[in-house]
Amino acid sequence: MEKEIDNLLTAKTAQIKKLQDIVKKAIEDEKLITTNLLNPPKEMLTKGESISDNVAKFGGSWSFIISFFLLLAAWILFNSLSPVQSIFDPYPFILMNLILSCIAALQAPVIMMSQNRQEEKDRKRAENDYLINLKAELEINALNQKIDLIIEEQIQSLMDSQAAQLELLKKIEKKRR
Repeated sequence: MEKEIDNLLTAKTAQIKKLQDIVKKAIEDEKLITTNLLNPPKEMLTKGESISDNVAKFGGSWSFIISFFLLLAAWILFNSLSPVQSIFDPYPFILMNLILSCIAALQAPVIMMSQNRQEEKDRKRAENDYLINLKAELEINALNQKIDLIIEEQIQSLMDSQAAQLELLKKIEKKRR
């Protein structure tokens, strides 16, 4: 009887040891991932990058479109309705076209710089998503290992129980004879 209890305790201790090993391995696998997710690198913006972000933010907004439309309307109205000596850009508004071309020529590369930085942010975000998915996969693998271990132990317990029942049946059969 004591031997059976010792065997049971040893089996339980071995099972607990296996579970602890699985947990330790999962923790080691997740350590790097968790560190990267909790401590993302700080984004250091140069003055030019900050300016390009602000220009892109304003250049792509309704307030820019409305204010620019109002400025152009005022320009056209002033140069159309003013007395001849006050007009600085007569119809066909060549100076206005030059200024619009310069604004577009300068604004386009600045917006592209900001888009490139946004693309880099998106790439880093995608890397973090990948790390999160990898962490989830590691946790699922650890759970699968734990479940496999539990099933293995239950099957072993069933086999032992059936073996004990078979022994009892043999003893009962011998007594009946």
